[in-house]
Amino acid sequence: MGEKSAVRPGGRSARVQRAVHEAVQALDEEVPRDKLTVPQVAERAGVTPSTIYRRWGNLKELLADVAAERLQPDAPVADTGSLEGDLMAWAGVYMEEMRSTPGQQMLADTLGSASTEQRQRCLQAQQDQLRLILSRAEARGETPLPTVEALLDGIMAPLTYRLSYAPQTLSKACLERWVAATLR
Repeated sequence: MGEKSAVRPGGRSARVQRAVHEAVQALDEEVPRDKLTVPQVAERAGVTPSTIYRRWGNLKELLADVAAERLQPDAPVADTGSLEGDLMAWAGVYMEEMRSTPGQQMLADTLGSASTEQRQRCLQAQQDQLRLILSRAEARGETPLPTVEALLDGIMAPLTYRLSYAPQTLSKACLERWVAATLR
């Protein structure tokens, strides 16, 4: 009797997810969001609508999954040589990306999900970046260092709030104020 083989990374499931995500991103360019449907995504991805419903449940959860994936950092946080500089660089990139029209849509999709899984993925990515920033600062001998939670509360929370409700009011001065207050 043979042993049961484990699910291979990069197998059919990964191919389906990639095809569906690519279909959503392509259709986002072609179809107004309020006209987007699961059958359209399924047709473009080459899968059945039931595949999408089985995996994601509904269009809203699929959009949140695509957004959470796109919100994962694609480059390491800039190393500016100081904790304050690194935090400003990190927050500045995040602000600019999320203030854009696609960024605003991704933020809305992620926050609009009934599931906490997508929001957790986004939070985890930000926590990982902040840990990297703090470990660099520690290696440079910068003290005292705030905690990841303090950085989330002092910088990420007001930034996300403003991005959600008043993105036009965000500026570099806001980031400078939040970073300075958090590092005090």
